[in-house]
Amino acid sequence: MKTGLKLLCIALAAAPVVTPSSALAQAWPNKPIRLIVPWPPGQATDLAARIVAEKISQSLGQPIVVENKPGAGGMIGSEQVAKAAPDGYTLLAASSGPISIMPNLQKIPYEPLKDFAPVTLTAIAPFALVARPNFPAANARDLVALVKANPDKFTFSSSGTGATAHLFSELFHSQAQIKSRHVPYKGSAPALTDLMGGQIDYTIETVASIVSHVKSGKLKAYGVTSIKRSSAMPDVPTLAEAANLPGFDASAWIGYVMPAGTPREITQRISAEVHKAVQAQDLKDRYVTLGMEPAANTPDELMALMRREQERYGQIIKAANIKLEQ
Repeated sequence: MKTGLKLLCIALAAAPVVTPSSALAQAWPNKPIRLIVPWPPGQATDLAARIVAEKISQSLGQPIVVENKPGAGGMIGSEQVAKAAPDGYTLLAASSGPISIMPNLQKIPYEPLKDFAPVTLTAIAPFALVARPNFPAANARDLVALVKANPDKFTFSSSGTGATAHLFSELFHSQAQIKSRHVPYKGSAPALTDLMGGQIDYTIETVASIVSHVKSGKLKAYGVTSIKRSSAMPDVPTLAEAANLPGFDASAWIGYVMPAGTPREITQRISAEVHKAVQAQDLKDRYVTLGMEPAANTPDELMALMRREQERYGQIIKAANIKLEQ
């Protein structure tokens, strides 16, 4: 009896310990996964999230059901995910605005670096410096020289105070050491309409929103904000080279996060599936038409990016003294 009891104890000691979280991860997924998009259908984050979800739902063996929860600059849907159960069945289509920018501008109902478990990037959205067709500068260096010689004479638009486009414009102005007057709009569409109409001199906006206007000749493109040229506009140089701003690199990010406490095995599994998905040529082709670049990274890499981006936007906002209107 003693020998048998001793052997049983040894066997139990050698057996792997199955924690509740690892047991959950091993059985996951056994039902549909919700993907909360905190923006209206058709917006860049929504499109990127849906395209990737279509791919990975096949390999995961469960449908990913998209739910649009727009409002408050992406904060409503983001808060819902932050407070959801960390059981691996709720994803957030996260992006620069509600995760990296808003914490620096106002009080928000969640802490991005504490309340979310990062999963992976899904896309990078480059921006571009564009001007009205009859703007006198022939290229980016000419634009910088012209604006520098005439501080506060020219105007630039954005989709709103504190919006990504506004912050990238301020970053460009700071590095180029130029000053212009900011004209905020309620959205990109009216801002671009007035730009094409000649009421505004130039702007920095998403490649997705300006590429068709550039191709039709309604806007003049000087350079893209990313460190590499955009696949959607390969003939347009980067601002780093065109404006002689070495290292200039500013793009919005889009990715997936889950509620904090989600088992790491699950976030790593989704990250691995997204890595495979973004290699597919059909996905790359769809992204090009949207002016975005496919991307994927690990949960740890996304967390590091989220930290860097929140700090970077905070520095831009502080340097430009940007405040939301109350």
